[in-house]
Amino acid sequence: VLLAAAVCTKAGKAIVSRQFVEMTRTRIEGLLAAFPKLMNTGKQHTFVETESVRYVYQPMEKLYMVLITTKNSNILEDLETLRLFSRVIPEYCRALEENEISEHCFDLIFAFDEIVALGYRENVNLAQIRTFTEMDSHEEKVFRAVRETQEREAKAEMRRKAKELQQARRDAERHGKKAPGFGGFGSSAVSGGTTAAMITETIIETEKPKVAPAPARPSGPSKALKLGAKGKEVDNFVDKLKSEGENIMTSVGKRSAEAAKVLAPPVNMESVHMKIEEKISLTCGRDGGLQNMELHGMIMLHISDEKFARIRLHVENEDKRGVQLQTHPNVDKKLFTTESQIGLKNPEKSFPINSDVGVLKWRLQTTEESFIPLTINCWPSESGNSCDVNIEYELQEESLELNDVIITIPLPSGVGTPVIGEIDGEYRHDSRRNLLEWCLPVIDAKNKSGSLEFSIAGQPNDFFPVQVAFVSKKNYCNIQVTKVTQVDGNSPVRFSTETTFLVDKYEIL
Repeated sequence: VLLAAAVCTKAGKAIVSRQFVEMTRTRIEGLLAAFPKLMNTGKQHTFVETESVRYVYQPMEKLYMVLITTKNSNILEDLETLRLFSRVIPEYCRALEENEISEHCFDLIFAFDEIVALGYRENVNLAQIRTFTEMDSHEEKVFRAVRETQEREAKAEMRRKAKELQQARRDAERHGKKAPGFGGFGSSAVSGGTTAAMITETIIETEKPKVAPAPARPSGPSKALKLGAKGKEVDNFVDKLKSEGENIMTSVGKRSAEAAKVLAPPVNMESVHMKIEEKISLTCGRDGGLQNMELHGMIMLHISDEKFARIRLHVENEDKRGVQLQTHPNVDKKLFTTESQIGLKNPEKSFPINSDVGVLKWRLQTTEESFIPLTINCWPSESGNSCDVNIEYELQEESLELNDVIITIPLPSGVGTPVIGEIDGEYRHDSRRNLLEWCLPVIDAKNKSGSLEFSIAGQPNDFFPVQVAFVSKKNYCNIQVTKVTQVDGNSPVRFSTETTFLVDKYEIL
């Protein structure tokens, strides 16, 4: 008799085990735990015996397929059964690994039940097991098809009846008569008519297609969640958080508005408008040293008037850091190299109208520390059970003006609120994400450095990586469009410029 079939690790831990006779969990776990200790590594056997049971096994990479049988079981039949078990597993698992076996455990148990029933081998092969476990039934398909047809017919009949009832009601109203009574819905014509109208309305209402506009909701109070709605509920929630000790900063809500102001295009957008956008990706070490800094910039040209489609842009490049410039393939490269002007290769052609066209892009990649626009020095030091953290910033590139700066410091979880010592600017503690956000509205030449001190329980490694986010209306690489002229006559053209300097990634690891 076959007692159990199991897939276990080389240490004897059961991943999947199917018992074919009454056995307790502790008994099967004990048998499988004893199995690796009984194997003699020097000899190549496919079975091992104890006083009460026989283990018939087959190695499968880092796992074992084990059959536990009685000692008087026919070992030749057991080996044949073992081979079938071993062939079933790859049918359901892509890899012979513990997590893959666990993921498909129920599929394997169903397949095991097809091979063995009540301890005895069934006369089945792999193809039959596959068919049986799929449980694909032709009769079930026919039954479902018939039921779907009946449902469709019933719906069509219901719509037809609803239309008839509605038509009868309209005819009755038109002739000034009461709707006729319907048997079973009331003895009097009045009750019958009312009920008929009610039934008609109900059926018609349910049969409206899904694309129909939603009916107007009652103006009464609703307990449903309204996305984006701001009202008393929000204020109450904020008050509750404050009462629980949360530091809710009043200016945090304005942060997105400030960012929007920074990024907003100028109000007086001329017929020739340029977007100058730069994105920085920077990674620093906590002990100093720039691991990598990459900056990508682009000038996008937008022309809204056909009169100014044939123009040239006069570019002034005051960058001294060795930035790599690249013009659009349709732009005259020689003209740009010699005269710093952006114009089309064919002067007779014009720039596209009402679309943003990238005409010049640049890239700067460096590990030079002096190029870091904003340096962050985070210095955690342990004192007893807590950690004192000093963090300071310094603006190295004084020509920049950084707006809406947020320096995010991770905190250890489950240690409470940080105790703030000194701070330039404001802070916000996000207890759900375990973050301390240091918020500074502006960092420029007049406000080029600042510091924050706080203490909290933790280790120095808990406060990294520090992340920085900001927006700026001045670009890092000093590349500007100073003049726009027409190709014919070289007359100047009025233009507007929108400059944005953004953070893609800014981390101190």
